[in-house]
Amino acid sequence: MINLEKILTQHAVEAVMALYGIQPDENLLQVQQTRKEFEGNYTFVVFPLLKISKQSPEATATAIGEYLQTNCKEIARFNVIKGFLNLVIADACWLQFLSETTIDTHYGCAEASGESPQKMIEYSSPNTNKPLHLGHIRNNLLGYSLAKILAAAGHRIIKVNLVNDRGIHICKSMLAWKHWGNGETPASSGKKGDHLVGDYYVKFDVEYKKEIERLTGEGMSREEAERKAPLILEAQEMLRKWEAKDPETIALWETMNGWVYDGFDVTYKRLGVDFDRIYYESQTYLSGKEIVAEGLRKKIFYQKPDGSVWVDLTADGLDEKLLLRSDGTSVYMTQDIGTACQRFEEYDIDELVYVVGNEQDYHFKVLSLVLGKLGYPWAKNLKHMSYGMVELPDGKMKSREGTVVDADDLMDEMTETARDMSRELGKLDGLSTDEAEKIVKTIGMGALKYFMLKVDPKKNMLFDPKESIDFNGNTGPFIQYTHARIQSVLRKAAESGIEIRTDIDTNIKLNGKEIELIHAIYDFPGTVKAAAETFSPALIANYVYELAKEYNQFYHDYSILKEENTNVRAFRLLLSKDTAQVIRTALDLLGIDSPERM
Repeated sequence: MINLEKILTQHAVEAVMALYGIQPDENLLQVQQTRKEFEGNYTFVVFPLLKISKQSPEATATAIGEYLQTNCKEIARFNVIKGFLNLVIADACWLQFLSETTIDTHYGCAEASGESPQKMIEYSSPNTNKPLHLGHIRNNLLGYSLAKILAAAGHRIIKVNLVNDRGIHICKSMLAWKHWGNGETPASSGKKGDHLVGDYYVKFDVEYKKEIERLTGEGMSREEAERKAPLILEAQEMLRKWEAKDPETIALWETMNGWVYDGFDVTYKRLGVDFDRIYYESQTYLSGKEIVAEGLRKKIFYQKPDGSVWVDLTADGLDEKLLLRSDGTSVYMTQDIGTACQRFEEYDIDELVYVVGNEQDYHFKVLSLVLGKLGYPWAKNLKHMSYGMVELPDGKMKSREGTVVDADDLMDEMTETARDMSRELGKLDGLSTDEAEKIVKTIGMGALKYFMLKVDPKKNMLFDPKESIDFNGNTGPFIQYTHARIQSVLRKAAESGIEIRTDIDTNIKLNGKEIELIHAIYDFPGTVKAAAETFSPALIANYVYELAKEYNQFYHDYSILKEENTNVRAFRLLLSKDTAQVIRTALDLLGIDSPERM
């Protein structure tokens, strides 16, 4: 594929040598996209060349511009704004690019080989005591999209999930079901298994608070009541039985976790995310304790009089960090140490990326430092894709608990909102019931995913379900509708017997909208590369929105099928086809479907 930036830089080097007799360092030749308020496609900043030219910025830019216009067929004309040389790419160059790239259905995406870097992406990380919630939605969508973007940038990818399936919180759900479940199952109740178990987690909290109030009413302090309430003591005893492999406790744990996994699978399928490998904390938490014990023996860590094990990170600008409690039980850090070691032993991975909220920034700094002190050379290859929290406007939705928004509830709400708005706008007219339902689900999930992913991951965000389904704003449905609109044009062309050709006439005179579209298509591979380097699906999301917006302006201003000049018509059909292909690829990197009709 033509590389305009490289071509322009090479010609600029030639220009400086021809004009001033000195071969410049290519790093001095800064080429960037021209700002929209100026004429041009690419801009050279000539200030770094003034020591060579011994001329003013304007004179230097003008001399180089005149040389390029004369000697570089890719340049149609130029203009100078102070020390900035703005270059206009020739129409024939854009048309050549379009003709060459249209045959590549994987345009913008690199193909990994056996030698490509291998990256493991961990996302989701749910607890088995409750359903996935709003925060999990952003986590899953970010992780899945990042995996697809990194794959498109040429990396080999392993998608993993670490399920938190053990601990006191799991025992709380189990204990509540044991006391008040009366044998209830997902089949007998008609509830998804994760919702059923989540209800018992809430039930435990309700009954636990009643016990605390009773004990404080009898004169006990709140702190003591929280520690001595019969329910919490019973839950702690259940955890001890689980760790001792008590058959009855293990059987109940396996049964209830099984209900949750079945429920999770339904939610993951609706979200459109998947995993190559699922790790379970119950299977990994012990290995971390062994590694910490070895670190203690080597005096990398130290032990306090109460028996707890710590690492001193004050020399690294942090503080002291607990690794094992005084009773010998592990903390999350210990578990992550063990899991990381297991992964690097099992897979030949170059980088391990954790998709986790920004409240865990400190945790992952500590994890990398501790593993480095333990002597693991790959410790520096741990990366944290940190992201901000997501909230809903007050009063928009309430979950069954009244405090946390379940992922399933939100997806149901999105589907209903999509159905209502589609009906109101007449988008479902003439469709069968099955077709309409498929479109509604595609729009609803596209709206949810796009709205979640268009925001810079590092930022907190406010998610408004109704705003996300606006067919005219910076939304998923707007982009999906643009794709469907192009497919309609292409279908009408086929029905009229008009063939889409790739051998387009390079003497066509392009208008501004057409150039903007081709330039946007040209920029797609660079956008994928930048999104992979910065771990930001938002770059892809906002790119594809701008592409869709440019196409709609072009579609509004110029005829396609009714264009009388057959060469221009052929070019515009090819431009439409390529635009649709890039929209489809970009949306796929976000995990969003591109409907053929809307």
